[in-house]
Amino acid sequence: FADLVLETWDLQCERNGREHRTAEMGCQQLVVRRGQPFTITLHFSGRSYEEGVDKLAFNVETGPCPIETSGTRSHFAVTDFPEESGWSAVIQQQDEGSLSISLCSPPSARVGRYSLTLETSTGYQGTSCHIGDFVLLFNAWHPEDTVFLRDEDERREYVLSQQGLIYQGSRDYITSTPWNFGQFEDDILSICLSLLDTNPKFLRDQNRDCSRRNDPVYIGRVVSAMVNCNDEDRGVLAGRWDNNYEDGTSPMAWIGSVDILKRWKKFGCQPVKYGQCWVFAAVGCTVMRCLGIPSRVVTNYNSAHDTNGNLIIDRYLNETGEEDRRSRDMIWNFHCWVESWMARPDLAPGYDGWQALDPTPQEKSEGVFCCGPAPVKAIREGDLQLKYDIPFIFAEVNADVVYWVVRSDGTQKKSTHSSVVGKNISTKSCGRDSREDITHTYKYPEGSEKEREVFAKAEHETRSLREEDEGLHLKIKLSEGANNGCDFDVFAVINNSTDTERVCRLMLCARTASYNGTVGPQCGMKDLLNVTLEPWAEKRVPLRILYENYGENLTQDNLIKVVALLTEYQTGDVIVAVRDVYIQNPEIKIRILGEPMQKRKLVAEISLVNPLAAPLHNCVFVVEGTGLTNGQQVKELEEPVEPQAVAKFRLDFVPSQAGLRKLMVDFESDKLTGVKGYRNVIIAPQP
Repeated sequence: FADLVLETWDLQCERNGREHRTAEMGCQQLVVRRGQPFTITLHFSGRSYEEGVDKLAFNVETGPCPIETSGTRSHFAVTDFPEESGWSAVIQQQDEGSLSISLCSPPSARVGRYSLTLETSTGYQGTSCHIGDFVLLFNAWHPEDTVFLRDEDERREYVLSQQGLIYQGSRDYITSTPWNFGQFEDDILSICLSLLDTNPKFLRDQNRDCSRRNDPVYIGRVVSAMVNCNDEDRGVLAGRWDNNYEDGTSPMAWIGSVDILKRWKKFGCQPVKYGQCWVFAAVGCTVMRCLGIPSRVVTNYNSAHDTNGNLIIDRYLNETGEEDRRSRDMIWNFHCWVESWMARPDLAPGYDGWQALDPTPQEKSEGVFCCGPAPVKAIREGDLQLKYDIPFIFAEVNADVVYWVVRSDGTQKKSTHSSVVGKNISTKSCGRDSREDITHTYKYPEGSEKEREVFAKAEHETRSLREEDEGLHLKIKLSEGANNGCDFDVFAVINNSTDTERVCRLMLCARTASYNGTVGPQCGMKDLLNVTLEPWAEKRVPLRILYENYGENLTQDNLIKVVALLTEYQTGDVIVAVRDVYIQNPEIKIRILGEPMQKRKLVAEISLVNPLAAPLHNCVFVVEGTGLTNGQQVKELEEPVEPQAVAKFRLDFVPSQAGLRKLMVDFESDKLTGVKGYRNVIIAPQP
């Protein structure tokens, strides 16, 4: 027999991409999911493959130092039936001169970029030929993969969906902002793989790091560390919270992860300026979805940052309601992190499912700024000793706030304040643009028997033991929405639920604020020295907040923090109430003109009314949407936009992909920043 000569081959990128749900990554490279067969075709010249005469085998290798014992190299012969435990190759069909072979990795294979080599031998003569590279991803569709997710709708949302909504605003006014995850866009996969190869654990021990890339727990921990740059590890994003973003991009201006990841790669893995929690979480979510791990961004309202681990957040106020001395413990208006779905074979049974991962740099874990994966079930059960970082996240959703009022003589009075940490934990609903409340997955109902058990286990007092009801109640209410550019009222509502008259002093103070709890200058104030409350009576005291007082100092978070202090003269008791008022931006209107069809031109008319009393300068619209626009489209307006005038422009674009897509818009100017809007568009497939 003459030697078997391989002439050409076909990795069938398009067909395999469709079957492995990676087609949107393009047909330029083969991308497949682990545990699932993929087909390649070999064409021989001279003569056909003869069973019994010719022997065929494959080599797959990943990483810089592939070794069989590390699971980063495998050599396997073509056989008649698939191998259960390892890699396998089976002949599917044979035609004149060509051979279709089905290859399959084990569902526990290492993910990453592989090289594929074919070895042919006839008698004693053997040749080997490199037939290409492919990328192997996690497989949420395979029951034996550790990231297996049973529900198809959930797999579509948490692995395949390239767009979503992230919840922001405040607990009393939840807003959603659109986000372009874009995990299948050009180059994003290779950027995510180079992120794994930039991580310090890889640089320290390449063989060990690559051998652990079959484990989503390990990958999640690496991604959580690499999205921030706080360890001088050439991470993706630099965080900044002080409202000075001139030497970079303001965290509020981003509308997607693609731009951020591409900038990181383009500038030699230099950190991109700047991120805040939702940006860190969204980029982490993109990387995890790209690698095939089901992931979503979640938002926790009134999120505690407990630095000394005592589950108590101490805040100090002076008698006018101003923060007295800075405690390192903070209450963030909201805080975002990632949840990723995976089994936890490294823990006792019962902790599989959603795991919290937080790439925002807050505290070190095992010497590195990363956080998680922490099983959400362990957070709910108060199992603080399990891996990883459960005490920190447990505090974020369960800590208590104690307000101390520091009097002018230096004495401190502990105020009664019903703590509201860890409220309305939110994520985008599966398959819909509505909010899903997942608070119950993190904590048992307040006051329940189960909550008491968990707190006892976590050595945390329950709230019922601490609240002595003095019969006086204080709330801050808002009459209607607060719109940017307008004046509005807030009300202190005081109730006396006893049968004796009470005489009090009421302090009301409003200040501009950032979402991480820091406050700016005062923008409204009232001090009533003599408030008399009849038995069983209610009083409403208004405070008018004027645009001329808050406009200049409003941060890009659009928040005003209102603090009320009620001091009863007779007992000296102090009650504190705090409310974060979200100042609403104008709406961006998006009209789509034309018939939405793949590869056919569409026009979007995008407009916004300037609600302020001053003109807007340096106005910029940024538009993007996976499958709709080719990357980001930026439109700078030449003229300023006068008060009550309309800023608008027309965008021509040609959708490249069919299906439900989101067109996302961000508007920036000198006085109005981070205004977001989006429109769902259903693109019909090309006939």
